Amino acid sequence: MRRIGWIAVAVLLVAAMPAFGANVLHMYSALDTNETKLYIPEFEKDTGIKVEWVRMSAGEVLARIRAEGNNPQASVWFGGPSQEHIAAKKFGLLAPYKPNIDWALPANGHDSDWHWVGYYFGAIGFGSNSNILKKINAEPPASWDDLLKPVYQKQIAIAFPYTSGTSFTVLATLVQMWGEDKAYDYWKKLNANIHHYDKSGSAPVTQAGLGEVGVAISFSHDIIAKGSAKGYPVVMSFPKEGTGYEIGAMSVIKGGPESEFAKKFIDWALSVRAQNLMQQWFRIPLNPKATVAAGAVKADQVKLINFDAVKAGEEKDRLIKRWRQEIGQ
Repeated sequence: MRRIGWIAVAVLLVAAMPAFGANVLHMYSALDTNETKLYIPEFEKDTGIKVEWVRMSAGEVLARIRAEGNNPQASVWFGGPSQEHIAAKKFGLLAPYKPNIDWALPANGHDSDWHWVGYYFGAIGFGSNSNILKKINAEPPASWDDLLKPVYQKQIAIAFPYTSGTSFTVLATLVQMWGEDKAYDYWKKLNANIHHYDKSGSAPVTQAGLGEVGVAISFSHDIIAKGSAKGYPVVMSFPKEGTGYEIGAMSVIKGGPESEFAKKFIDWALSVRAQNLMQQWFRIPLNPKATVAAGAVKADQVKLINFDAVKAGEEKDRLIKRWRQEIGQ
């Protein structure tokens, strides 16, 4: 009887243990839910590794992995501007991994110590509902200053910069263009024209498309994929003073339960097959062998500022704290 009892206990213990041998990768994705669904089934098909994932905005992913720092629940962070991953590196949350690829990432396309790697480019732009513009007798904004015009009062949507990598890129862009004091003074004025803030950086595009607001501030690929490509009357413009951009990144979460699967995913995401899938979301792939979707906005088509993602990432906590104090959101 005693032996049977120990066997029963052993069975219960085995049943309670995590299935370390199972082919499952746990992921946090900062991409739009519908875009994430473009990639995951194809990775599963190609590798036989099942992916269990949670979608959050990049700022929310960073907050989650910081909270889980002593007990990571996921192994790979997929998507979000590199500055968010740079902030995570600063907190010691990422493990270095140099991908196994046969082409060279650009200098700004990876961390110097390989704690994150990039896989796409995207520029900040404005997506405007042409019907609303006609109704309020306005042109698509062509500068940052245009957004302050009274005609756009309560017509602009943008995300919170503490939840959204998109919106934090906007904040960091303004700071790097003008200096902190001028950037925050500008945002106080902009706040009067903002209809509402979202958690996700791409959400304002859908709202502009539906006519809930006149202008969305977002990344160009989201403006196309969630705006004009869906048949919404959304037109895109860029600020003439210059705009910021992202190198969308991936990273291995330090101490995650499936680090080898995380590395396989990163290698796969940089392959031509995976990068070609980006055509459906109008991103600019970093793999030079991949195909760029017609209409996608390349770096040489927009006036870009000399954006310092490392500086932005390392200063994120301080910049966000000041934003919340001064803007009151």
